[in-house]
Amino acid sequence: MDWFPDWAPSITASALALLVVDLVVRLTAIAVVPVNRRPSSALAWLLAIFFIPYLGVLAFLLIGNPKLPRSRRRKQREINQLIVDTTKGMDLVSTDHPWPPWLTGVVELNRNLGAMPLVGGNSAQLVGEYDEAIRAMARSVDEAREYVHVEFYIMTRDATSEPFFSALQRAVQRGVKVRLLMDHIGSLRYPGYRRTVRFLREAGVEWHPMLPVQLHRLKYQRPDLRNHRKLLVVDGEVGWVGSQNVLDRSYNKRGNRRRGLQWQDLMVRLEGPIVSGVEALFITDWYSETDELLTAERPELTPVDPPGRLECQIVPSGPGFDGENNLKLFNALLYSAQRRISITSPYFVPDESMLSAITTAAERGVDVELFVSEHGDQAIVHYAECSYYENLLRAGVRIWRYPAPYVLHAKHMTVDEEVAVIGSSNMDMRSFLLDLELTLMVCGEEFSDDLRRVEDGYRARCTELTLEQWLARSRGAVIKENLARLTSALQ
Repeated sequence: MDWFPDWAPSITASALALLVVDLVVRLTAIAVVPVNRRPSSALAWLLAIFFIPYLGVLAFLLIGNPKLPRSRRRKQREINQLIVDTTKGMDLVSTDHPWPPWLTGVVELNRNLGAMPLVGGNSAQLVGEYDEAIRAMARSVDEAREYVHVEFYIMTRDATSEPFFSALQRAVQRGVKVRLLMDHIGSLRYPGYRRTVRFLREAGVEWHPMLPVQLHRLKYQRPDLRNHRKLLVVDGEVGWVGSQNVLDRSYNKRGNRRRGLQWQDLMVRLEGPIVSGVEALFITDWYSETDELLTAERPELTPVDPPGRLECQIVPSGPGFDGENNLKLFNALLYSAQRRISITSPYFVPDESMLSAITTAAERGVDVELFVSEHGDQAIVHYAECSYYENLLRAGVRIWRYPAPYVLHAKHMTVDEEVAVIGSSNMDMRSFLLDLELTLMVCGEEFSDDLRRVEDGYRARCTELTLEQWLARSRGAVIKENLARLTSALQ
């Protein structure tokens, strides 16, 4: 009797071929995935490829490379070298101020990673009310005489942001050169993108999308590599940086409005030589998107009549750099702190090095506190963040949760009495690896005291999370957190 039909050999051959392909894929993944990748990320990718091989391989091919295209990295190196060459010897800092002894090493670290010099003679004003920050930036634009440089991750013209867009239009009408950059995918995801683009064109603003994903124009890179910076420069004299985007604080999404979500941000208005450092980042990104180097407005960090007493340093970071500049800065500050650390981050998903730095600080007697949102706007990121709470609480870190419906979107840290950082960078692996970020380090009791008062305001509204409360959460929540923590490593 013939037990095998005629088609059986072909099925056997096909199955054998699939097994061979599967084995080759797994062996290749073991050889390729870990190259220049942190162990936790490599392990997460290998697990994805081994358990869901075809989807895992496809995902790795699409988003497995955390670097910008080679041409963009070349431009980044060119402009980095230009900035270093034109700012040598321009560290305009006081020599008689009793800064903590560890600060010199942190400044040198930043400089070696591609940061601007630490410069003195600056003033900084914090603006924490959302709508007022937009109106204040609009007033700065209305004072422009020569040029305005605008760069934000998300920009949408709506009722809240109308004062800012109208100020840009008025600037163009009186002969001011207005250049504007906004992240392509970041802005495209929100209602009103096409309406905003049409307004900019009709107003005469010269604008470009950052990191565009436009296959019809042969413009493509890993789609989740984004430019997350937020900055404004007016005539090289006034600068703005911080966490806020330019749109309604609900972000105009139906789901956000239904939940009543409102973003809580913090911006800082700058005057003094540090504005040239902010300008340098805009010039970098403008060159990357347009091939135009704004040589006539190249930043020169020269002494001016100091409007303030703060010493500041701009620290850029992103996939165009060889290292994780923002992560290294944060870790250096965490290990240097002697008395107190206060961290505010909407998306807190640290890597192993940062988790160790924070818990070590708490365990060696430093008062460490973390401000986060009670409810996050991004479920997976929020669950991943929550997976770290037990480790932090056991180490002695105090966790304060900002009440819903507000999303605490501000991003800053104060260290001891005199050093602070503020900017666009979250403390998560996306900001460390995938996003172009801007971090401002400020040295001076005046600014640190202002930022401490902001933190005091948070604390008055927040609820403190205790270890006992956290351990009482449901088993289902623990499972969600662990799964989200695993996916966060796929970078």
